[in-house]
Amino acid sequence: MIFRSVLSALVLGGGLLSAPVFAQSAGSMQPDSAANAVLFEKHTWTEIQSGVAAGVATIIIPVGGTEQSGPYIAVGKHNERATYLAEQIAEKTGKTLVAPVVAYVPEGGTSPRSSHMRFPGTITVPPDVFEKLLVSAGESFQVQGFKLIAFVGDHGGYQKYMEKAAAVLNQKWHGTGAKALYVSGFYTVIAHQYADWLKQQGYGKDVGQHADISDTSLMLAVDPSMVRQDQLHHSGTPSAQEGIYGGDPRKASASLGQAGLAMQINAAVQAIQSARGF
Repeated sequence: MIFRSVLSALVLGGGLLSAPVFAQSAGSMQPDSAANAVLFEKHTWTEIQSGVAAGVATIIIPVGGTEQSGPYIAVGKHNERATYLAEQIAEKTGKTLVAPVVAYVPEGGTSPRSSHMRFPGTITVPPDVFEKLLVSAGESFQVQGFKLIAFVGDHGGYQKYMEKAAAVLNQKWHGTGAKALYVSGFYTVIAHQYADWLKQQGYGKDVGQHADISDTSLMLAVDPSMVRQDQLHHSGTPSAQEGIYGGDPRKASASLGQAGLAMQINAAVQAIQSARGF
């Protein structure tokens, strides 16, 4: 994948993850890449316990979603991007792990079918179920010793529910030293700063709301195999009937997407660093 680097040692925030941090003995298995180093699910419980004891106090919960994104982007778009970006953020902030991605999110109704649920390839859950899932996940990490639980969400439809879940957790954790952080800038930077940047580059007519040049370029920068590029480049004018809401994805490129990814990473890193009070 573009941007993904494999390191020769396990590094978090410039510090080597030595045996006392994520291993109980010299013979313990350790992850062999930067991605594995920050992925919660790649560690054993004893490695996680040792990491927390050594100061790995932040965990990012990436929230994705499984939805249609027009005929040219695979339905796991948000999951792939949220996980990838969370890994980059964790590596930059240091002493941070990345939780498994939340792939089941509110995407519309099933009876009658509404929003993205009007198309095959979409999975939805009710908003209250989604909120409870986030709250429960946050509590799971807090009782293990994590002090900052950061929510980053790649899709606009559930941002208010993420914010509410973080508020519920902060009320519960008042006075405990633990904090939930809803990283709003991770998403809003795409709709504002990145959209403005694309317009400045001459792509104003191509910017829309969903599956447009922005969405497609971001996906190409993370994993081009998720975009059906041959079909895209030979397609006609996009339409809402295809699941493309405004704009035009046909001029999308990985180089354009890299600029947006950098904006998302920077916004989240700044928010996490600002929230750390320990």
